[in-house]
Amino acid sequence: MASTTGFTVRSARADERDEIFRLSELSFGMRMGPAEREYVPKVFRTERALVAVDGDRIVGHANDLVMTVTVPGGGSVQASGVTSVVVAPTHRRRGILRAIYTELHARSEAAGLPLTIFTASEGTIYGRFGYGPSAVVDEISVRGRAAQFRSTTPDPGGVEVVSLAEAKIRVPQIYDRWRRLVPAAQAKPEARWQQRVFAPAVQQEGGSPLFFLVHPDGYAILRRAWSSEGKNTATVHELRAITPEAHAALWRVVLSLDLVDTIEAEISPHDPLPWLVTDPRLVRVTGRHDTLWTRVMDVPAALTARTYQRDLDVVVSIEDPFRAAGGSFALRVRDGVAECERTDRAPDAEFGIDVLGSLYFGAHRARVLAAANRIQVKDPAQLRALDEAFAADRDAELGWFF
Repeated sequence: MASTTGFTVRSARADERDEIFRLSELSFGMRMGPAEREYVPKVFRTERALVAVDGDRIVGHANDLVMTVTVPGGGSVQASGVTSVVVAPTHRRRGILRAIYTELHARSEAAGLPLTIFTASEGTIYGRFGYGPSAVVDEISVRGRAAQFRSTTPDPGGVEVVSLAEAKIRVPQIYDRWRRLVPAAQAKPEARWQQRVFAPAVQQEGGSPLFFLVHPDGYAILRRAWSSEGKNTATVHELRAITPEAHAALWRVVLSLDLVDTIEAEISPHDPLPWLVTDPRLVRVTGRHDTLWTRVMDVPAALTARTYQRDLDVVVSIEDPFRAAGGSFALRVRDGVAECERTDRAPDAEFGIDVLGSLYFGAHRARVLAAANRIQVKDPAQLRALDEAFAADRDAELGWFF
């Protein structure tokens, strides 16, 4: 796509990979290690990327991968997972980001993808393109060996410390079972496992190699590191539990590690960990951040793909400031199953398509968004119905960072 402001958006070429890497490193402020350079093109093919070009220089970039994403109720949809969205600092305020997103969204619409998702480095940019934050995690810190489990907390056992070779076989299989149950979690490509978990370079990134704790229904991946002051921190990079028993068993092992001063991890907002121990204050929340942003590309396709917690009969008016996905839609739910179609009926509720993205996986509640004036509903009963219907049985969680 040619531009009147001196740049062109086109598909990238394989021989431009190094230039794209340099722009990404500058924009995100980090070096790409050997594992990233080897495996990123296997996950996100360079030939699928879009670049903005000014003369012979790449001044903007974005790429995507068609992902399988779990929705509330255990079904799944195909989504465009967008990554590495960058604009060169030399070319700000020229419409490059808008031009790239216009092309990305047109491609998603042509492919019939109901959703576009991504992990955002900044929270002020993407609302104008119709994205809303749609999954959240709490960062926690626990003092080593301080947390004691309640007498009523199960001690199911079954956790093993396994080798890297065994983890390569067992962990991805457990992950795939887990992600099929969890809203917002995605299928993970084998190359991504290599890039961020199993590659030799990852084992040497600082501190100890990665350790793998495996239960038949869950796993934990962690690393230990000593500070210059002689303090040891165990960082849980990933803990996935399919059942409550696996969750309790894995945390029992993690919290009993010897010679650990601090355990750091990320958990979902309603994780039961604080309620498993005698003093919930020891599971100290040190931060909270969004992990996923979602834009609905096709309202009827997206809303009929998931299930709902209660019956619903409502007309929603959805504003789309960037594309043509908005309009008024009649949403009818019976026994969890939805029908949705465009309508000329007067709306019962009005909100932006970014708000619909925030509601979609159940991470954010309609009543909270209405209190912030992000949803306008005249009838309190309709608001309660929306709030209850869009809830989910499990917290939305990002499966893997991209």
